[in-house]
Amino acid sequence: MLDFYPKEFIALALNFFVLIYILNMILFKPLLKIFKEREDIVKGSINAANDMNTKKEEGISRLQKELADAKGKAKEVFENLRNEGLNSQKESMQKAEASAAATLQKAREELRAEVEKARTLLRSDVEKFSDEIVRKLVKA
Repeated sequence: MLDFYPKEFIALALNFFVLIYILNMILFKPLLKIFKEREDIVKGSINAANDMNTKKEEGISRLQKELADAKGKAKEVFENLRNEGLNSQKESMQKAEASAAATLQKAREELRAEVEKARTLLRSDVEKFSDEIVRKLVKA
């Protein structure tokens, strides 16, 4: 049978509790402290990583917005320059057409003047020739 010895039981219980207290002071508390510090470091690192990720997302969205704004401005500048180029081209074409028309008109006027001059000369020559023909016919 089992015999129960209260003195030994109390000595074993006292020995057990003293050993638990000593192990708690020497081993368990430092280990728990190390585990707690490690957990805090990991949580801090996770929080820092989350903060960096948030900043990265904000930076990306800001850069995308700036890029979209820059594209819009570039498109606007391009359209303005294109319109200016088209207007300049139209003006140049109008000036060239006006210059060509003026040159053509001047050439026409010069040609008319030359034609009139030639007609005048021909009329005087025709009159001379007709007078000469009449004289020759009258002599014959």
